[in-house]
Amino acid sequence: MSQGVRREQRRPARRSSISMEWSERSASPLAAIPLPAPSFSSNSKDKNMNINRRTFGIGTFSAGALLLPPISLFGSNAAAIAAPSPASLASAHRFMLGDLEITALSDGYLNLGLELFPSADPAAVEALLAKAFLPKTLPTSVNAYLVTKGDRRVLIDTGTASAMGPILGHIPEALAAAGVGPEEIDTIIITHLHPDHANGLVGIGGTAAFPAAEVVVAAPEFAFWHDDGILSKAPDQMKPYFEIARKSLVPYHGKVRKIEGEVEIAPGISALPAPGHTPGHLALRIGSGDANLLLLTDVIHASALQFAHPEWAIAFDVDQEAAIATRKKVLDMVSADGLLVAGMHLPFPGIGHVIRDGNAYAYVPTPWPAL
Repeated sequence: MSQGVRREQRRPARRSSISMEWSERSASPLAAIPLPAPSFSSNSKDKNMNINRRTFGIGTFSAGALLLPPISLFGSNAAAIAAPSPASLASAHRFMLGDLEITALSDGYLNLGLELFPSADPAAVEALLAKAFLPKTLPTSVNAYLVTKGDRRVLIDTGTASAMGPILGHIPEALAAAGVGPEEIDTIIITHLHPDHANGLVGIGGTAAFPAAEVVVAAPEFAFWHDDGILSKAPDQMKPYFEIARKSLVPYHGKVRKIEGEVEIAPGISALPAPGHTPGHLALRIGSGDANLLLLTDVIHASALQFAHPEWAIAFDVDQEAAIATRKKVLDMVSADGLLVAGMHLPFPGIGHVIRDGNAYAYVPTPWPAL
């Protein structure tokens, strides 16, 4: 781990230009392609997490929608890059933001198939991947972040736990590498209830993995995954995701705080509704004095593609039109303000800046040990 220095912003950060209009638009699901069914099979032990359109199924999330028969997430041994040993995935990177200590935590990575970007132009994709020296199956980080001030520790997302195979689920080791035990976490902010963000809430035997923590989640997110009417219309392949979302919060009964709008969650951490990916998807503004960071969460899934083409939605988005609008709004804001950014699917440790590049954007990672 590295100990960085305080990063000051050259321009004062303006108030978010993301309005609440999308929260109302995204209160009910529009066309979507559901996530692949999670696998807990022992057959997954020797295989990497490869997510593509075959593993997704093809269809719409609406009443009466039908999907193609599901194919196991681990149906292919092919991997974009060789799987490292689990020990090498226990990564933590610490830096200072004013008087806040931020630790980026690696849960591991997954491989995204290009079919998950159905609106993308194949020739443009090929050019972007060649420019970035990337394979055609994108290795994609899964990150979480720990914010510490004094003896208060706020964990933002919890990773996948056992839901997605051995090259994921390494937040516990990353926290240990950072010298933090799960019992020391005071607050957990769940940016949305997808398994790669919330499944790590649950420990062995269904107990709370973070026994002392309060869990914070957006009210629209909670309502979506707990709506029996929506569940009843969901395809069978989607139903496990409702089950996972609900079960992830069960061990925290009486300790779940639901929030709405742009509110301060903890000192220095404020919610910024960024719907589209899910109805209650949150970005987060983290700040101390003149030092500010915007956590993009899942506004970006593939940095090599979506900064250059923010109009390319990923099939995970519940409301793709809203997700695209949110992405453009957020990227315009952080590039104009020169804000430091972080992201759950930016290459670990996922810290950098966004700049204007013609009519689109580019991502400039902050090099180690500059943080």
